[in-house]
Amino acid sequence: MELYEKEEFGFPVPLLWAYASGAAEDVGAVVTVRATPGGTWAYFEAGKGRGGFLSPCGDAKKAAERVDRLLKYRMFPNPEWT
Repeated sequence: MELYEKEEFGFPVPLLWAYASGAAEDVGAVVTVRATPGGTWAYFEAGKGRGGFLSPCGDAKKAAERVDRLLKYRMFPNPEWT
């Protein structure tokens, strides 16, 4: 994980690049953390806004499973992975 400083944010934002190599192409997702209502935090796919919700920060295993399914879907578009 690296911190990237984006001018539009004005402060370093943690971004995690997750990717998978396939036979035909590579796919990936950039994951970040955002504040959520109630003073909690959650993992989101960067650039997708609130629609990119993956899971609450307290459940890293669930977040990893969601990213895994997202990457599988991008490699093999199939309703099974949504």
